[in-house]
Amino acid sequence: MTNKEKALALINTFATGDTAQAKTLLADDYIQHNLAYGTGADAFVGSVAYLASAPVKTTVQNIRAFEDGDKVFLQTVYNFAGIGEQVAFDIFRFDDNGRIAEHWDNIAAKAAPNPSSHTQIDGYETLKDLDKTEANRQLVRDFLVDVMQGQHPEKTPEYFDGDAYIHHNTGIADGLSGLGAALAALAEQGIQMIYTTVHQVLAQGNFVLAVSEGTFGGAPTSYYDLWRVENGRIAEHWDVMETIAAKETWQNQNGKF
Repeated sequence: MTNKEKALALINTFATGDTAQAKTLLADDYIQHNLAYGTGADAFVGSVAYLASAPVKTTVQNIRAFEDGDKVFLQTVYNFAGIGEQVAFDIFRFDDNGRIAEHWDNIAAKAAPNPSSHTQIDGYETLKDLDKTEANRQLVRDFLVDVMQGQHPEKTPEYFDGDAYIHHNTGIADGLSGLGAALAALAEQGIQMIYTTVHQVLAQGNFVLAVSEGTFGGAPTSYYDLWRVENGRIAEHWDVMETIAAKETWQNQNGKF
């Protein structure tokens, strides 16, 4: 199997309950960054077994899957043991033996369509422009510094094709105008969305996923942003924001990032 196929097979064990397959896919010293779970392969396999024993079957629907070097990044809808649908981004790192050695994620409840009638998961799906992967990665890196971290906000229009920008954020309408209106509404409520640190920028072709740290309304927050790039401009955006749990509640000490 390719690494992408292995990552998809691993998340599907949540639905199948196949603990043997999960064990073969994972490195023994598997590092978990989801703070609600223990670290190590045995902890993951234990979660698979627990879900298999639940009265309501877990469902897994992968939406998009990408590969970048030794990492695979996925956008997926989960419903763990019937608790309700959640949209997640998962990142898996593979070791030299082809086993899954590390995992990061962000997850949020699935919500109603946004003001432009887009959901958190619909939209463009075709992977292309593989020869532009590095250029698109750099574009997003620059955008994160200039715009999201606010170092050069005057450059914002340079990253977009006019007002043609498709949003899948649950509260933001399409276009730069929609983004501006949403941020203004937050400001009126005294809420700031602040990006301080970029931890990972993964890319394949016209899709780029950035993992950032910051605050939202003063609360420590993990931002996962997936952008689609078209002709050197940012064209579409999906995201999952997650408040970082208080350290005393962590089930592992690997940290969120």
